[in-house]
Amino acid sequence: SAAVQLYGQNVNVSANKGANDSLVLSQIIRVVLDQHPSIQEAQEAIKAADIKIALAKTAYQPTVDGNASFTRIGPAPSFDFPGFGKISLAPANNYTTSIDYHQNIYDFGKTASEVAVETENRELAKLSIDQIKQRLAIMAVNTFYTLAYLQQAIIIKEQQITTLHEHLDFVIKKKETGSATQYEVITTKVKISATENQKLDLEAAIKIQQGVLNVLMGQPENTIIHAKTELVASLIVLQPDSLLSHAFNHRDEMKISKEKTNIAELHLKALQTQLKPSLSAFASVGGKNGYVPDINKYTPNFAAGIGFKVPIIDAYRNRSNLQLAKSAITSNSLDTEVTKRSIINDIVENDANRETALKKIDQYKLQLDQALEAQDLAENSYKDGVITNL
Repeated sequence: SAAVQLYGQNVNVSANKGANDSLVLSQIIRVVLDQHPSIQEAQEAIKAADIKIALAKTAYQPTVDGNASFTRIGPAPSFDFPGFGKISLAPANNYTTSIDYHQNIYDFGKTASEVAVETENRELAKLSIDQIKQRLAIMAVNTFYTLAYLQQAIIIKEQQITTLHEHLDFVIKKKETGSATQYEVITTKVKISATENQKLDLEAAIKIQQGVLNVLMGQPENTIIHAKTELVASLIVLQPDSLLSHAFNHRDEMKISKEKTNIAELHLKALQTQLKPSLSAFASVGGKNGYVPDINKYTPNFAAGIGFKVPIIDAYRNRSNLQLAKSAITSNSLDTEVTKRSIINDIVENDANRETALKKIDQYKLQLDQALEAQDLAENSYKDGVITNL
């Protein structure tokens, strides 16, 4: 393939209307990647992924709650005891306060699986940023070289107009001497008009490309940009197999597709742990009334223990989720294969276009030499009166 490296001096990017800034491609790409909102949005997604990882890890941490309640019951339970009178079993006004502590001891990999899924989601978010940067860079490259092409095209049109005006003067002088007709004068004027129309189209196209670059760079849309290129091309021989191998390992689409498959597999593992038991510890310290013999006295109390939870029936929810997870893995694997085939098509197409372009360069040089020679012959023949202006 042909490796192209860009050189050029750096200049400040002006946002003033009418400023004629000469920018090299590396400058434009740097500005685009530094401030484009789509990249900033993707960076926020990474921050959100970090929060989700931290949230998943909270299952490892204890929870502490403070509770207070008041309950009025009526009638309060009591009975009459002969010789002792009425005995109350519970107060009518019940007060309870407590600080409760809960700690997950072991959940057989449930929390670890959730953390692993969120960690891979963060990696996917990072790869999405790389893909966005690649897309923006490609857009900037295409717009930059389109602008560079249009700049050269308008220079050529200006040269054509200058040449046609010179030729018009020449034809008018020949007409005055009787060596040319009015039709030749009109024909030259028509050519000048047509070329000026083409120049107007080129000027409009340049404004459009400048507008696209300004939007990408976050500048005022009417800022004038001049694309400055200095190309040094060198040939690097790469075999198609090497190109495919390099693409499969470095294309962001492949990385993202593989990452989605990894996430689907981790999600499946996480679902497989949902029906496993969990072991936890709890403790509570506080106070309440209702203790005999003085049931109205507020008395400090505590409770502590270990809980073991085993899921038994979940109405087949987990089984359905497992089926969906397996289907997602299959879909992602197929998507990876589709992405791989798309990359192969890109490489074959672009490699063929590169080879064709290199061959056309030599052909265009030959055609240019022929055209220059034909131009000299035509000019001499016209001056000698052998051919007409038309």
